[in-house]
Amino acid sequence: MITQKEQKNQLPKEIQPAFKELKVLHHLRNSGFKKKFGFSCSYLFQVIFVLIFHHKNWFRLLETERSESFPGKDAVYRFLNHSGYAWRRFLTALSAETVKKVCSLTSSHRVTVFIVDDSMYERNRSKAVELLARCWDHAKGCYYHGFRMLTLGWSDGHTFIPVDFSLLSSTKSQVNGISEKIDKRTSGYKRRTEALRRSTELVPLMLDQALSAGMTASYVLMDSWFTFAPLIREITQRGLDVIGMVKSTNQRYLVNGRKLSLKELYSVSTPAQGKNKGILRSIRTQMVPGIPMVIVFVRHRTKKSEWLAILSTDCTITEEEIIRIYRMRWDIETFFKCTKSVLKLQKEFQGRSYDMLISHTTIVYARYILLAWQHRENTDDRTLGGLFSELCDEVGELDWAVALQQLLDILNDVSEKVGKKLFKLIKNQLQQWIMALPSYIRVYLTDWSCES
Repeated sequence: MITQKEQKNQLPKEIQPAFKELKVLHHLRNSGFKKKFGFSCSYLFQVIFVLIFHHKNWFRLLETERSESFPGKDAVYRFLNHSGYAWRRFLTALSAETVKKVCSLTSSHRVTVFIVDDSMYERNRSKAVELLARCWDHAKGCYYHGFRMLTLGWSDGHTFIPVDFSLLSSTKSQVNGISEKIDKRTSGYKRRTEALRRSTELVPLMLDQALSAGMTASYVLMDSWFTFAPLIREITQRGLDVIGMVKSTNQRYLVNGRKLSLKELYSVSTPAQGKNKGILRSIRTQMVPGIPMVIVFVRHRTKKSEWLAILSTDCTITEEEIIRIYRMRWDIETFFKCTKSVLKLQKEFQGRSYDMLISHTTIVYARYILLAWQHRENTDDRTLGGLFSELCDEVGELDWAVALQQLLDILNDVSEKVGKKLFKLIKNQLQQWIMALPSYIRVYLTDWSCES
Protein backbone atom coordinates (compact mmCIF):
# COMPACT_ATOMS: atom_id res chain seq x y z
CA MET A 1 0.00 0.00 0.00
CA ILE A 2 1.13 3.57 -0.61
CA THR A 3 2.67 5.31 2.40
CA GLN A 4 3.33 8.96 3.07
CA LYS A 5 7.04 8.52 3.75
CA GLU A 6 7.80 6.71 0.49
CA GLN A 7 6.19 8.89 -2.12
CA LYS A 8 8.65 7.84 -4.82
CA ASN A 9 7.74 4.16 -4.55
CA GLN A 10 4.01 4.44 -4.22
CA LEU A 11 2.80 1.64 -6.47
CA PRO A 12 3.03 -2.16 -6.19
CA LYS A 13 5.76 -3.70 -8.32
CA GLU A 14 3.17 -5.38 -10.56
CA ILE A 15 1.70 -1.99 -11.57
CA GLN A 16 4.82 0.18 -11.84
CA PRO A 17 5.91 -0.97 -15.36
CA ALA A 18 2.48 -0.28 -16.87
CA PHE A 19 2.30 3.14 -15.16
CA LYS A 20 5.61 4.09 -16.78
CA GLU A 21 4.77 2.67 -20.19
CA LEU A 22 1.42 4.46 -20.39
CA LYS A 23 2.84 7.67 -18.82
CA VAL A 24 -0.11 7.91 -16.43
CA LEU A 25 1.34 10.55 -14.11
CA HIS A 26 2.73 12.51 -17.06
CA HIS A 27 -0.76 12.80 -18.57
CA LEU A 28 -2.13 13.75 -15.15
CA ARG A 29 0.28 16.66 -14.81
CA ASN A 30 -0.25 17.81 -18.40
CA SER A 31 -4.00 17.92 -17.76
CA GLY A 32 -3.53 20.60 -15.10
CA PHE A 33 -3.64 18.51 -11.92
CA LYS A 34 -1.56 20.68 -9.58
CA LYS A 35 -1.70 21.87 -5.97
CA LYS A 36 0.12 24.71 -4.23
CA PHE A 37 0.68 22.86 -0.95
CA GLY A 38 -0.04 19.58 0.81
CA PHE A 39 -0.05 16.17 -0.80
CA SER A 40 0.54 16.28 -4.55
CA CYS A 41 -2.21 15.32 -6.99
CA SER A 42 -0.07 12.46 -8.29
CA TYR A 43 0.26 11.04 -4.80
CA LEU A 44 -3.47 11.29 -4.02
CA PHE A 45 -4.35 9.81 -7.43
CA GLN A 46 -2.16 6.78 -6.76
CA VAL A 47 -3.57 6.31 -3.27
CA ILE A 48 -7.08 6.05 -4.68
CA PHE A 49 -5.98 4.06 -7.72
CA VAL A 50 -4.50 1.15 -5.75
CA LEU A 51 -7.33 0.80 -3.20
CA ILE A 52 -9.09 -1.84 -5.28
CA PHE A 53 -5.95 -3.97 -5.57
CA HIS A 54 -5.73 -4.23 -1.78
CA HIS A 55 -9.43 -5.15 -1.38
CA LYS A 56 -10.15 -2.13 0.84
CA ASN A 57 -12.24 0.99 0.49
CA TRP A 58 -11.16 4.31 1.96
CA PHE A 59 -13.30 3.95 5.09
CA ARG A 60 -11.83 0.53 5.97
CA LEU A 61 -8.31 1.71 5.25
CA LEU A 62 -8.56 4.52 7.79
CA GLU A 63 -9.63 1.99 10.44
CA THR A 64 -6.41 -0.05 10.11
CA GLU A 65 -3.31 0.40 12.28
CA ARG A 66 -1.45 2.03 9.38
CA SER A 67 -4.00 4.84 8.99
CA GLU A 68 -1.55 7.42 10.37
CA SER A 69 0.78 6.90 7.39
CA PHE A 70 -1.90 7.88 4.85
CA PRO A 71 -3.50 11.23 3.97
CA GLY A 72 -6.51 12.30 5.95
CA LYS A 73 -10.05 11.90 4.74
CA ASP A 74 -10.39 15.61 3.97
CA ALA A 75 -7.34 15.65 1.66
CA VAL A 76 -8.69 12.79 -0.47
CA TYR A 77 -12.25 14.15 -0.64
CA ARG A 78 -11.03 17.66 -1.53
CA PHE A 79 -9.08 16.12 -4.39
CA LEU A 80 -12.09 14.17 -5.68
CA ASN A 81 -14.51 17.09 -5.22
CA HIS A 82 -12.32 19.67 -6.97
CA SER A 83 -14.26 21.17 -9.89
CA GLY A 84 -11.22 22.68 -11.65
CA TYR A 85 -9.48 19.47 -12.68
CA ALA A 86 -9.86 18.43 -16.34
CA TRP A 87 -10.64 14.75 -15.87
CA ARG A 88 -11.82 14.35 -19.48
CA ARG A 89 -8.56 15.68 -20.86
CA PHE A 90 -6.63 13.21 -18.69
CA LEU A 91 -8.76 10.21 -19.74
CA THR A 92 -8.53 11.10 -23.43
CA ALA A 93 -4.74 11.49 -23.27
CA LEU A 94 -4.33 8.19 -21.41
CA SER A 95 -6.65 6.38 -23.84
CA ALA A 96 -4.84 7.80 -26.88
CA GLU A 97 -1.48 6.69 -25.46
CA THR A 98 -2.79 3.16 -24.85
CA VAL A 99 -4.49 2.90 -28.26
CA LYS A 100 -1.24 3.96 -29.90
CA LYS A 101 0.64 1.16 -28.15
CA VAL A 102 -2.06 -1.41 -28.89
CA CYS A 103 -2.06 -0.47 -32.58
CA SER A 104 1.67 -1.19 -32.75
CA LEU A 105 0.85 -4.78 -31.77
CA THR A 106 -2.07 -5.10 -34.20
CA SER A 107 -2.03 -5.90 -37.91
CA SER A 108 -2.89 -2.99 -40.19
CA HIS A 109 -5.50 -5.22 -41.86
CA ARG A 110 -7.40 -5.72 -38.63
CA VAL A 111 -10.67 -3.80 -38.22
CA THR A 112 -10.79 -1.24 -35.43
CA VAL A 113 -14.01 0.31 -34.17
CA PHE A 114 -15.49 2.91 -31.87
CA ILE A 115 -18.32 1.57 -29.70
CA VAL A 116 -21.09 3.73 -28.22
CA ASP A 117 -23.44 2.57 -25.49
CA ASP A 118 -24.94 3.64 -22.17
CA SER A 119 -25.41 1.85 -18.87
CA MET A 120 -27.04 2.47 -15.52
CA TYR A 121 -25.20 4.41 -12.84
CA GLU A 122 -27.35 3.69 -9.80
CA ARG A 123 -27.59 5.77 -6.63
CA ASN A 124 -30.88 4.42 -5.29
CA ARG A 125 -30.06 5.16 -1.64
CA SER A 126 -29.14 8.76 -2.31
CA LYS A 127 -31.35 11.82 -1.98
CA ALA A 128 -28.98 14.78 -1.96
CA VAL A 129 -26.66 13.83 -4.85
CA GLU A 130 -26.21 16.69 -7.29
CA LEU A 131 -28.11 16.30 -10.59
CA LEU A 132 -29.69 13.04 -9.42
CA ALA A 133 -32.49 11.94 -11.76
CA ARG A 134 -35.19 9.30 -12.01
CA CYS A 135 -34.20 7.09 -14.96
CA TRP A 136 -35.86 4.19 -16.72
CA ASP A 137 -34.09 0.82 -16.91
CA HIS A 138 -35.07 -0.83 -20.20
CA ALA A 139 -33.56 -4.20 -19.24
CA LYS A 140 -35.37 -4.58 -15.92
CA GLY A 141 -38.46 -2.57 -16.86
CA CYS A 142 -38.38 -0.30 -13.80
CA TYR A 143 -37.19 3.13 -12.62
CA TYR A 144 -34.03 3.81 -10.62
CA HIS A 145 -32.36 6.88 -9.11
CA GLY A 146 -29.05 7.74 -10.67
CA PHE A 147 -27.61 8.60 -14.09
CA ARG A 148 -27.17 7.21 -17.58
CA MET A 149 -23.47 6.53 -18.13
CA LEU A 150 -22.90 7.25 -21.82
CA THR A 151 -19.54 5.74 -22.86
CA LEU A 152 -17.39 5.82 -25.98
CA GLY A 153 -14.82 3.04 -26.35
CA TRP A 154 -12.24 1.81 -28.85
CA SER A 155 -11.65 -1.84 -29.73
CA ASP A 156 -9.67 -4.00 -32.15
CA GLY A 157 -11.62 -7.13 -31.25
CA HIS A 158 -9.11 -8.19 -28.60
CA THR A 159 -8.55 -5.12 -26.41
CA PHE A 160 -11.22 -2.62 -25.36
CA ILE A 161 -10.15 0.87 -24.25
CA PRO A 162 -12.67 3.35 -22.74
CA VAL A 163 -12.15 6.73 -24.39
CA ASP A 164 -14.77 9.10 -22.98
CA PHE A 165 -17.95 9.14 -20.91
CA SER A 166 -20.70 11.40 -19.63
CA LEU A 167 -23.03 10.90 -16.66
CA LEU A 168 -26.37 12.05 -18.03
CA SER A 169 -29.13 13.45 -15.87
CA SER A 170 -32.55 14.64 -17.09
CA THR A 171 -34.35 17.94 -17.31
CA LYS A 172 -37.80 16.32 -17.04
CA SER A 173 -37.25 13.76 -14.25
CA GLN A 174 -34.53 15.59 -12.34
CA VAL A 175 -34.51 15.13 -8.54
CA ASN A 176 -31.77 17.68 -7.77
CA GLY A 177 -30.33 20.50 -9.85
CA ILE A 178 -26.89 22.06 -10.26
CA SER A 179 -25.30 23.42 -7.11
CA GLU A 180 -25.32 27.21 -6.96
CA LYS A 181 -21.83 27.26 -5.42
CA ILE A 182 -20.08 25.92 -8.51
CA ASP A 183 -17.84 28.31 -10.47
CA LYS A 184 -19.18 28.56 -14.02
CA ARG A 185 -15.68 28.97 -15.44
CA THR A 186 -14.50 25.52 -14.36
CA SER A 187 -14.43 22.17 -16.15
CA GLY A 188 -16.83 20.83 -13.54
CA TYR A 189 -19.55 23.28 -14.57
CA LYS A 190 -19.14 22.32 -18.24
CA ARG A 191 -19.61 18.67 -17.32
CA ARG A 192 -22.78 19.61 -15.40
CA THR A 193 -24.34 21.45 -18.34
CA GLU A 194 -23.37 18.54 -20.58
CA ALA A 195 -25.28 16.16 -18.29
CA LEU A 196 -28.54 17.86 -19.27
CA ARG A 197 -28.05 17.37 -23.01
CA ARG A 198 -29.24 14.47 -25.15
CA SER A 199 -26.96 11.53 -25.76
CA THR A 200 -27.36 11.89 -29.55
CA GLU A 201 -25.89 15.40 -29.26
CA LEU A 202 -22.90 14.25 -27.21
CA VAL A 203 -21.80 11.26 -29.31
CA PRO A 204 -20.49 13.39 -32.24
CA LEU A 205 -18.62 15.62 -29.78
CA MET A 206 -17.00 12.58 -28.14
CA LEU A 207 -15.96 11.26 -31.54
CA ASP A 208 -14.46 14.64 -32.48
CA GLN A 209 -12.36 14.67 -29.32
CA ALA A 210 -11.18 11.09 -29.87
CA LEU A 211 -10.23 11.78 -33.50
CA SER A 212 -8.42 14.99 -32.59
CA ALA A 213 -6.39 13.02 -30.00
CA GLY A 214 -5.07 10.75 -32.76
CA MET A 215 -7.34 7.72 -32.38
CA THR A 216 -8.67 6.19 -35.59
CA ALA A 217 -11.25 3.54 -36.48
CA SER A 218 -13.23 2.38 -39.50
CA TYR A 219 -16.65 1.87 -37.92
CA VAL A 220 -18.85 3.10 -35.10
CA LEU A 221 -20.88 0.31 -33.48
CA MET A 222 -24.09 1.01 -31.59
CA ASP A 223 -27.31 -0.67 -30.54
CA SER A 224 -30.87 0.17 -31.54
CA TRP A 225 -31.16 3.10 -29.07
CA PHE A 226 -28.75 5.18 -31.19
CA THR A 227 -29.31 4.14 -34.82
CA PHE A 228 -31.41 7.09 -35.93
CA ALA A 229 -30.95 9.12 -39.09
CA PRO A 230 -29.69 12.41 -37.53
CA LEU A 231 -26.92 10.70 -35.54
CA ILE A 232 -25.94 8.39 -38.39
CA ARG A 233 -25.65 11.38 -40.72
CA GLU A 234 -23.43 13.22 -38.20
CA ILE A 235 -21.11 10.21 -37.92
CA THR A 236 -20.82 9.55 -41.66
CA GLN A 237 -19.94 13.21 -42.24
CA ARG A 238 -16.84 12.55 -40.10
CA GLY A 239 -15.64 9.81 -42.45
CA LEU A 240 -16.78 6.92 -40.25
CA ASP A 241 -19.19 4.15 -41.21
CA VAL A 242 -21.93 2.94 -38.86
CA ILE A 243 -22.92 -0.64 -38.05
CA GLY A 244 -25.78 -0.99 -35.63
CA MET A 245 -28.93 -2.80 -34.64
CA VAL A 246 -32.23 -1.38 -35.91
CA LYS A 247 -35.61 -1.69 -34.23
CA SER A 248 -39.05 -1.26 -35.75
CA THR A 249 -40.04 2.42 -35.33
CA ASN A 250 -41.61 5.14 -37.44
CA GLN A 251 -38.34 5.39 -39.39
CA ARG A 252 -38.86 4.83 -43.13
CA TYR A 253 -36.54 3.40 -45.81
CA LEU A 254 -36.48 4.24 -49.52
CA VAL A 255 -36.82 1.36 -52.03
CA ASN A 256 -37.61 2.23 -55.66
CA GLY A 257 -39.15 5.53 -54.61
CA ARG A 258 -41.35 3.93 -51.94
CA LYS A 259 -41.08 4.67 -48.21
CA LEU A 260 -41.26 1.38 -46.31
CA SER A 261 -41.20 0.47 -42.64
CA LEU A 262 -38.70 -2.09 -41.34
CA LYS A 263 -41.28 -4.91 -41.46
CA GLU A 264 -42.26 -4.00 -45.01
CA LEU A 265 -38.58 -3.84 -45.92
CA TYR A 266 -38.15 -7.42 -44.70
CA SER A 267 -40.98 -8.66 -46.92
CA VAL A 268 -39.42 -7.17 -50.09
CA SER A 269 -35.80 -8.08 -49.28
CA THR A 270 -33.90 -10.86 -51.05
CA PRO A 271 -33.51 -14.21 -49.23
CA ALA A 272 -29.90 -15.01 -48.34
CA GLN A 273 -28.16 -17.72 -50.35
CA GLY A 274 -25.01 -18.16 -48.28
CA LYS A 275 -23.99 -21.08 -46.08
CA ASN A 276 -24.74 -19.15 -42.89
CA LYS A 277 -28.23 -20.25 -41.89
CA GLY A 278 -28.49 -17.45 -39.33
CA ILE A 279 -28.64 -14.80 -42.06
CA LEU A 280 -32.18 -14.69 -43.45
CA ARG A 281 -32.30 -11.77 -45.86
CA SER A 282 -30.51 -8.60 -46.92
CA ILE A 283 -31.32 -5.52 -48.97
CA ARG A 284 -29.70 -2.30 -50.13
CA THR A 285 -31.75 0.73 -49.27
CA GLN A 286 -31.61 4.33 -48.14
CA MET A 287 -32.61 5.68 -44.76
CA VAL A 288 -34.64 8.83 -45.04
CA PRO A 289 -33.21 11.43 -45.74
CA GLY A 290 -31.08 9.58 -48.31
CA ILE A 291 -28.37 7.72 -46.35
CA PRO A 292 -27.32 4.64 -48.39
CA MET A 293 -26.94 1.43 -46.39
CA VAL A 294 -27.28 -2.33 -46.33
CA ILE A 295 -29.69 -3.97 -43.87
CA VAL A 296 -29.12 -7.60 -42.93
CA PHE A 297 -31.89 -9.63 -41.29
CA VAL A 298 -30.66 -12.38 -38.96
CA ARG A 299 -32.50 -15.06 -37.04
CA HIS A 300 -33.34 -14.31 -33.40
CA ARG A 301 -31.30 -16.63 -31.21
CA THR A 302 -33.98 -17.30 -28.58
CA LYS A 303 -37.12 -16.65 -30.66
CA LYS A 304 -36.48 -18.41 -33.95
CA SER A 305 -39.76 -17.24 -35.43
CA GLU A 306 -38.55 -13.61 -35.17
CA TRP A 307 -35.66 -11.73 -36.75
CA LEU A 308 -33.24 -8.92 -35.93
CA ALA A 309 -32.04 -6.21 -38.31
CA ILE A 310 -28.48 -4.84 -38.54
CA LEU A 311 -27.61 -1.89 -40.75
CA SER A 312 -24.28 -0.92 -42.26
CA THR A 313 -23.47 2.31 -44.09
CA ASP A 314 -20.50 0.50 -45.68
CA CYS A 315 -22.12 -1.17 -48.70
CA THR A 316 -18.89 -2.81 -49.92
CA ILE A 317 -18.58 -5.57 -47.28
CA THR A 318 -20.45 -8.87 -47.19
CA GLU A 319 -23.31 -9.80 -44.87
CA GLU A 320 -21.02 -12.19 -42.95
CA GLU A 321 -18.48 -9.41 -42.42
CA ILE A 322 -21.18 -7.05 -41.11
CA ILE A 323 -22.24 -9.64 -38.53
CA ARG A 324 -18.63 -10.37 -37.56
CA ILE A 325 -17.81 -6.72 -36.97
CA TYR A 326 -21.02 -6.07 -35.05
CA ARG A 327 -20.09 -8.85 -32.62
CA MET A 328 -17.27 -6.62 -31.38
CA ARG A 329 -19.91 -4.41 -29.73
CA TRP A 330 -20.13 -6.98 -26.93
CA ASP A 331 -16.75 -5.71 -25.65
CA ILE A 332 -18.42 -2.68 -24.08
CA GLU A 333 -20.96 -4.86 -22.28
CA THR A 334 -18.08 -6.83 -20.76
CA PHE A 335 -16.47 -3.53 -19.79
CA PHE A 336 -19.60 -2.33 -17.97
CA LYS A 337 -19.86 -5.62 -16.09
CA CYS A 338 -16.20 -5.54 -15.06
CA THR A 339 -16.19 -1.94 -13.83
CA LYS A 340 -19.29 -2.45 -11.69
CA SER A 341 -18.65 -5.94 -10.34
CA VAL A 342 -14.85 -5.94 -9.99
CA LEU A 343 -13.53 -2.35 -10.04
CA LYS A 344 -16.13 -1.01 -7.58
CA LEU A 345 -17.76 1.63 -9.76
CA GLN A 346 -20.74 3.23 -7.91
CA LYS A 347 -19.69 1.66 -4.58
CA GLU A 348 -16.17 2.70 -3.56
CA PHE A 349 -16.99 6.36 -2.77
CA GLN A 350 -20.41 7.74 -1.86
CA GLY A 351 -19.99 11.45 -2.45
CA ARG A 352 -22.80 13.90 -3.11
CA SER A 353 -21.12 16.28 -5.55
CA TYR A 354 -21.16 15.71 -9.29
CA ASP A 355 -17.39 16.33 -9.37
CA MET A 356 -16.77 13.26 -7.20
CA LEU A 357 -18.88 11.10 -9.52
CA ILE A 358 -16.83 12.26 -12.51
CA SER A 359 -13.43 11.92 -10.79
CA HIS A 360 -14.03 8.47 -9.35
CA THR A 361 -15.51 7.15 -12.61
CA THR A 362 -12.43 8.42 -14.46
CA ILE A 363 -10.12 6.64 -12.00
CA VAL A 364 -12.09 3.40 -12.43
CA TYR A 365 -11.79 3.75 -16.24
CA ALA A 366 -8.04 4.33 -15.82
CA ARG A 367 -7.80 1.10 -13.79
CA TYR A 368 -9.48 -0.79 -16.60
CA ILE A 369 -7.12 0.72 -19.19
CA LEU A 370 -4.09 -0.36 -17.14
CA LEU A 371 -5.42 -3.91 -16.74
CA ALA A 372 -6.36 -4.12 -20.44
CA TRP A 373 -2.84 -3.09 -21.46
CA GLN A 374 -1.21 -5.61 -19.10
CA HIS A 375 -3.52 -8.34 -20.41
CA ARG A 376 -2.60 -7.47 -23.99
CA GLU A 377 1.11 -7.61 -23.22
CA ASN A 378 0.83 -10.99 -21.48
CA THR A 379 -1.37 -12.70 -24.09
CA ASP A 380 0.11 -11.47 -27.38
CA ASP A 381 2.14 -14.03 -29.33
CA ARG A 382 5.17 -12.17 -30.63
CA THR A 383 8.95 -12.48 -30.85
CA LEU A 384 11.04 -10.68 -28.23
CA GLY A 385 14.38 -10.11 -29.99
CA GLY A 386 16.93 -10.77 -27.23
CA LEU A 387 14.97 -13.60 -25.68
CA PHE A 388 14.51 -15.23 -29.09
CA SER A 389 18.27 -15.06 -29.80
CA GLU A 390 19.14 -16.53 -26.42
CA LEU A 391 16.66 -19.33 -26.99
CA CYS A 392 18.26 -20.13 -30.37
CA ASP A 393 21.73 -20.17 -28.77
CA GLU A 394 20.51 -22.49 -26.03
CA VAL A 395 18.94 -24.89 -28.55
CA GLY A 396 22.12 -24.95 -30.65
CA GLU A 397 24.29 -25.59 -27.60
CA LEU A 398 22.00 -28.38 -26.45
CA ASP A 399 22.18 -30.10 -29.87
CA TRP A 400 26.00 -29.96 -29.79
CA ALA A 401 26.10 -31.52 -26.31
CA VAL A 402 23.74 -34.33 -27.34
CA ALA A 403 25.82 -35.04 -30.45
CA LEU A 404 29.07 -35.24 -28.44
CA GLN A 405 27.49 -37.54 -25.88
CA GLN A 406 26.23 -39.84 -28.62
CA LEU A 407 29.73 -39.96 -30.16
CA LEU A 408 31.24 -40.99 -26.84
CA ASP A 409 28.57 -43.63 -26.39
CA ILE A 410 29.50 -45.10 -29.79
CA LEU A 411 33.19 -45.19 -28.83
CA ASN A 412 32.27 -46.89 -25.59
CA ASP A 413 30.28 -49.57 -27.43
CA VAL A 414 33.17 -50.18 -29.86
CA SER A 415 35.77 -50.42 -27.07
CA GLU A 416 33.71 -53.01 -25.18
CA LYS A 417 33.94 -55.35 -28.17
CA VAL A 418 37.76 -55.37 -28.19
CA GLY A 419 40.13 -56.93 -25.66
CA LYS A 420 40.33 -55.82 -22.01
CA LYS A 421 43.78 -54.20 -22.40
CA LEU A 422 42.68 -52.14 -25.42
CA PHE A 423 39.41 -51.25 -23.67
CA LYS A 424 41.25 -49.86 -20.60
CA LEU A 425 43.63 -47.94 -22.84
CA ILE A 426 40.81 -46.29 -24.83
CA LYS A 427 38.86 -45.51 -21.68
CA ASN A 428 41.85 -43.90 -19.94
CA GLN A 429 42.63 -41.79 -22.99
CA LEU A 430 39.02 -40.58 -23.21
CA GLN A 431 38.91 -39.70 -19.50
CA GLN A 432 42.16 -37.73 -19.73
CA TRP A 433 40.82 -35.86 -22.80
CA ILE A 434 37.52 -35.08 -21.06
CA MET A 435 39.22 -33.83 -17.88
CA ALA A 436 41.31 -31.47 -20.01
CA LEU A 437 38.20 -29.89 -21.52
CA PRO A 438 36.81 -26.56 -20.19
CA SER A 439 34.34 -26.89 -17.33
CA TYR A 440 31.35 -25.53 -19.31
CA ILE A 441 31.80 -28.42 -21.79
CA ARG A 442 32.72 -31.06 -19.21
CA VAL A 443 29.40 -30.45 -17.38
CA TYR A 444 27.55 -32.13 -20.26
CA LEU A 445 29.72 -35.30 -19.95
CA THR A 446 29.15 -36.14 -16.31
CA ASP A 447 28.89 -39.88 -16.94
CA TRP A 448 32.44 -39.97 -18.26
CA SER A 449 34.14 -37.27 -16.21
CA CYS A 450 32.99 -38.70 -12.86
CA GLU A 451 34.30 -42.19 -13.50
CA SER A 452 37.54 -43.21 -11.81
